[in-house]
Amino acid sequence: MTTGSRTPWRQPLALVGAAFVVLWVLVAVLAPVLAPYGPLDQIADKLLEPSAQHLFGTDQLGRDVLSRVVYGAQVSLPLAFLLVALSAVIGSVVGAVAGFFGGWVDGTLMRLADLVFAFPGIILAMAVAAALGPELRNAVLAVVVVSWPSYARLVRGLVMSARNSEYVAAGRLLGSSSVRTMIVDLRPNVAGPVLVMAALDVGNAVLLLSGLSFLGLGAQPPMAEWGSMVVSGMDYFDLWWLWLYPGLSILTVVLAFNFVGDTLRDALDPRTARALRG
Repeated sequence: MTTGSRTPWRQPLALVGAAFVVLWVLVAVLAPVLAPYGPLDQIADKLLEPSAQHLFGTDQLGRDVLSRVVYGAQVSLPLAFLLVALSAVIGSVVGAVAGFFGGWVDGTLMRLADLVFAFPGIILAMAVAAALGPELRNAVLAVVVVSWPSYARLVRGLVMSARNSEYVAAGRLLGSSSVRTMIVDLRPNVAGPVLVMAALDVGNAVLLLSGLSFLGLGAQPPMAEWGSMVVSGMDYFDLWWLWLYPGLSILTVVLAFNFVGDTLRDALDPRTARALRG
């Protein structure tokens, strides 16, 4: 096999994951163009089966399910990207400070992270969302609360392993401040693993937000959001199109971002990249 003939991004799962990510992002961006109707428009009889006129059928209020699934991408994906970005930034800053300064700073910040880790993520997210009130914005904050410690632990370990390296010591001798050292010298060692974790977390974020909405702690009717669509369809379980299509949307998004995250990990790991090149 010729050197360079195989790369992580040429693997079948990588291609499938990337294709679905691009597809769903386009659906979210172009939702007003792609959806045949508005997400709240009651345009037909109730509970119509999928047909040529309504490809995904209609729901219990006569709304087009396809349109609601398409507009649901506009809700789920941007919020998932937002909460992953917030979690990554908060966790990276906390982890970098803890790993760089060590001592009581490290002990205090890591005990705070351990406090969050002491509870199952979904249970803590439910408790936070319930305390703040059943609203999608509060569900996002709840997921951020349970997500940032993972980034803090990851970045702390990377910073601790690199802070005593020669190039960091040289920079400090040349007068670099602590902030400049973390941003300029240590950031390149941290960026790759954080990017991989963030890619994997987008799918988990969609799943958690949908789960909170399913439990009544996230999006509230009549908002077109996949988790709330699934739970509303459970009242008519025999009418499969009410819950199947939003459920498949959640499934494909989660799998796609997991495939992309795995591929990023392989691409950024020199040992894996060399193995794939043969």
